[in-house]
Amino acid sequence: MNNKVLDSIALTIAIVGAINWGLIGFFSFDLVAFICGNMSWISRIIYALVGLSGLYLITFYMYVNAIAER
Repeated sequence: MNNKVLDSIALTIAIVGAINWGLIGFFSFDLVAFICGNMSWISRIIYALVGLSGLYLITFYMYVNAIAER
């Protein structure tokens, strides 16, 4: 699947999630909960999208293997 828009969206969401986890780890500050409320339906959707993006990005390993085999 060569869908650059979906790849870019998934990567952006995963980066936002990674930054949020970094803030939690370093400063005990959950940016998503701060902006959207603690476990509100909006924050739960954001967390779910981050998780789905991470699962989707696992497929990037196929791209890495295909490039490495060239």
